Amino acid sequence: MTPDPVTGETTPRASDVVTLAEIEAAADRLSDVVHRTPLDSSTTIARRSGAARVELKLENMQRTGSFKIRGAYNAMAQLPSTVKDRGVVASSAGNHAQGVALAGKLLGIDTKIVVPEITPAAKIEATRGYGADVVVEGEIYEDSYEYALDVADDEGREFVHPFDDENVIAGQGTVGLEIIEDTPDVDTVVVSIGGGGLISGIATAVKAFDPDVRVVGVQPKGAAHAKPSLEADEIRMLSDIDTVAEGIADARLLEQTFAVVRERVDDVVSVSDTDLAVATTLLAERAKTVVETAGAAPVAALLSGAIDVDGERVAAVVSGGNVNLTDHGELTRLGLQHLGRYVDARLELDGWPTALGAVTEAVEEHGAELDGVERVGRTAEGRPNRVPVEVGLEGSGPDHLGTVLDALDDVDGVSVVAHTLGGE
Repeated sequence: MTPDPVTGETTPRASDVVTLAEIEAAADRLSDVVHRTPLDSSTTIARRSGAARVELKLENMQRTGSFKIRGAYNAMAQLPSTVKDRGVVASSAGNHAQGVALAGKLLGIDTKIVVPEITPAAKIEATRGYGADVVVEGEIYEDSYEYALDVADDEGREFVHPFDDENVIAGQGTVGLEIIEDTPDVDTVVVSIGGGGLISGIATAVKAFDPDVRVVGVQPKGAAHAKPSLEADEIRMLSDIDTVAEGIADARLLEQTFAVVRERVDDVVSVSDTDLAVATTLLAERAKTVVETAGAAPVAALLSGAIDVDGERVAAVVSGGNVNLTDHGELTRLGLQHLGRYVDARLELDGWPTALGAVTEAVEEHGAELDGVERVGRTAEGRPNRVPVEVGLEGSGPDHLGTVLDALDDVDGVSVVAHTLGGE
């Protein structure tokens, strides 16, 4: 601990929080518990980002669908038997919940998990499936966190923190060990930041082997608290959160993660929710992997140009894949729209359903896909003698879809009155 020169209070240094030796001990403890997840090379992401090579560390293929089992098990396995007997409680937006629940099942520890209302139903059901008692409380994570602390006091349970715990951080750091072992020539490692536990562990492991490896954190713009904290050299808390990436929708770093991030992370960047949608889309299409938006953040940073990786060898940690399939479908559609490969168009038809057949023929003739057709209500701007419909069209790019829209507008009895065709 280092005394503050003004207040005299002690603040932790990174070495007080977690060391390489503790991460290596965690790796031994976890050797028969977690999967050694693959590094999958992506030529598409490398080409689009300018990197010489991009390796995806696929923690979405980990047990419970994310890296969180590493830290949860490492922390819970070291609890005294008397503490284990009383049970544990945790707060989580979903992935830590599943990690704690599975660790409890493996270690024979009773678990109670408090999740915020934003937590996807799939994550809640998966957590219950591991045998945990799940309580939904609070609109955002901070509300659930406070409630879980009350449960710990009231019921005598041990609180298992999702990130601000040295044993949790050491467990997450085993991801960094695997990256270094599998790609020792890596130049830059890119990691999502919520509360900072994952990047703290990874940065500690990576820097211990090669201090010159750059470690970059990524946050959504609607939950970007780390950069302001580092610039102010003190923890800054956001007053509100606004992001689709609920897995990293934290409002602040805490004491231990702030200490490590301040000393061992080289930079932090932010990405938009649209960037996250594009990354989620390309990961599904090109890497053939289903990823939640929090896990897609490092790839979003690469694709959006938020990080300069020109000519570098990059490892991007895909931290989780626990998604609501309906949300995933909507996000990938948004991603395709941004890429100019999907368009919602409003048509007016002279005759129903006769003109609809002509629409289908024109779309097929030009090699596009008709994703859906919906008859909608008339508006004051529309022509009362025409039938308004909305269609979804998927194509190879904005030029292709522009040609399809022009062809539809030339069909007798069909008018294209509005569309959302985008493109990079």
